[in-house]
Amino acid sequence: QVQLVESGGGLVQAGGSLRLSCAPSVSFFSINAMGWYRQAPGKQRDLVAVITSDGTANYGDSVKGRFTISRDNAKNTVHLQMNNLNPEDTAVYYCNVIARPHIISRTQNYWGQGTQVTVSS
Repeated sequence: QVQLVESGGGLVQAGGSLRLSCAPSVSFFSINAMGWYRQAPGKQRDLVAVITSDGTANYGDSVKGRFTISRDNAKNTVHLQMNNLNPEDTAVYYCNVIARPHIISRTQNYWGQGTQVTVSS
């Protein structure tokens, strides 16, 4: 059973920073992309940031210039540095990995359990 272990969420004041991390519990044969999505109460789950195997990063419009996604290929971990946070960033943040677990496997989509980020005004 593949698990994505997330850490780093919490409560922060507006203007503050948090760093999220996500590490798979197993080693994959290959990873296509790693990223973060978020879902606020009553809203759909939206892309925050994603980074592909070649290091290309894409961001949701609302976080551009404030958030930075990075990837440690040796450890298969992904980090999200969040700066200048505001109350609109309050949500549950989910790690997402698109990967092939084994050489004979199809590419699969994995999700973490989510970590709460709360930004107070």
